[in-house]
Amino acid sequence: MRQPGPGSGCRRLRAEGQRCQGRRRRLHAPQGRHPHGPERQPPVARQLNLDDPLLARYGHFLQGLVTGQDYSTGTSVQDCSAPCLGLSYQSDQQVTQLIWAKLPVSLSLVAGAMVLWLILGVGTGVLSAWRRGRFSERVLTGLTLAGTATPVFVIGLVLMIVVCGELRLLPFPQYVALTDDPEQWAWNLLLPWLSLALIEAAAFARLTRASMLETLAEDHIRTFRAYGVGERSIVGRHALRGAFAPVIALNANNVGSAIGGAVLTETLFGLPGIGQELVHAVNVVDLPVVVGMVLVIGFFVVLANAVADVLYAVADRRVVLT
Repeated sequence: MRQPGPGSGCRRLRAEGQRCQGRRRRLHAPQGRHPHGPERQPPVARQLNLDDPLLARYGHFLQGLVTGQDYSTGTSVQDCSAPCLGLSYQSDQQVTQLIWAKLPVSLSLVAGAMVLWLILGVGTGVLSAWRRGRFSERVLTGLTLAGTATPVFVIGLVLMIVVCGELRLLPFPQYVALTDDPEQWAWNLLLPWLSLALIEAAAFARLTRASMLETLAEDHIRTFRAYGVGERSIVGRHALRGAFAPVIALNANNVGSAIGGAVLTETLFGLPGIGQELVHAVNVVDLPVVVGMVLVIGFFVVLANAVADVLYAVADRRVVLT
């Protein structure tokens, strides 16, 4: 066998060095202009008014909310009517159009879940306070604690596997607009409603139970009992009405936050709502969409609390609106 000469190692090293230099020259060779490269950044910045000072950009944003705004897309001008929240960085679509497309899904989810969590939570809390110290009260307390500790995606997955997969009582959820088919709208949202309502109902049950026990210990309740008023009438007509104010406050906070906070429920059941769109916008750093969604969620939080202030006076006659 022929043995390598003393200079073969050096020749191999020189050959390797020449190949590495060739690769570096190819890597650093000038390429074609990328459509989204640095040379495209100044025109896009001018189109989106990103070169203006911060106060000027804030003024443009407020002006768009009141009177609308025109955006240059390079070859044409796009009119954004008031209230204008800007254009999406990803799709060049108006943020208001995105919100109007996603909002009915979130409102449908929250409205149906709210009815269920009020019925389940308030009913469980009243029954638990009425049966205080009995075995049924311990069972209901254990169920509320289990509901509080269980994540919404666990309940949702169990419901889909059992109800849709094993028993086949309901189809797998797929959003259908209320105006298209009201019956299919309700059937397809039943499992998302239950998943979200079971979690929230546990908090309402605990709060209602504590408020009912506090109200049942007041002097006017003892007066009703002394006059011979029935226990059902005391609980249903007098104690529940006095204990409903904290429930109204909690419901207002939950409704406002659930408009954009039901992200896990929307993602699990494939519902294209506000929360899922907000998470996507944050992931891709689509700032106009993020700002628009946050403003809409804040609007519903304020609206829910304003309605709650009015309902306080309806539920409790001692509250006077000024």
